[in-house]
Amino acid sequence: MPLDERNLFTERFESRTGRYQCPKCRRTGEYSIRWVRRSKKDRLPPGADDADKAKFAKLRDYLLRLDDEVACKTCGKKFEIPSQHSLMLVDQLAGLPDEQELEREIEQASGETKTPESKPSLPARFTRKPTGWK
Repeated sequence: MPLDERNLFTERFESRTGRYQCPKCRRTGEYSIRWVRRSKKDRLPPGADDADKAKFAKLRDYLLRLDDEVACKTCGKKFEIPSQHSLMLVDQLAGLPDEQELEREIEQASGETKTPESKPSLPARFTRKPTGWK
């Protein structure tokens, strides 16, 4: 009988923040999402056969999302979290840049830099000294 997947991984629960938009009120917010991190054990458990050894060699660490829906902080309505990120491989996650770094790279690549907009100068009729007023 093949080994159960729980015998090949150690589980740790963790919480990560995610940015989601409520479909009802259209407001974006930061939400705390529960995940379980499954890390591959350093060695195969006793009683493993050749098929288990081949399976164990291919295993990778991953994160599995536990929460499927969150309640909006503004309107209180529950909505589903998009399901394309319910399972994430840890080795792919480690190389991703954070949001601020990603925005900076996009600005540099596009050649646009965020400069504070200078106010246009006022016409002379508003800046000259009033004469004859008391």
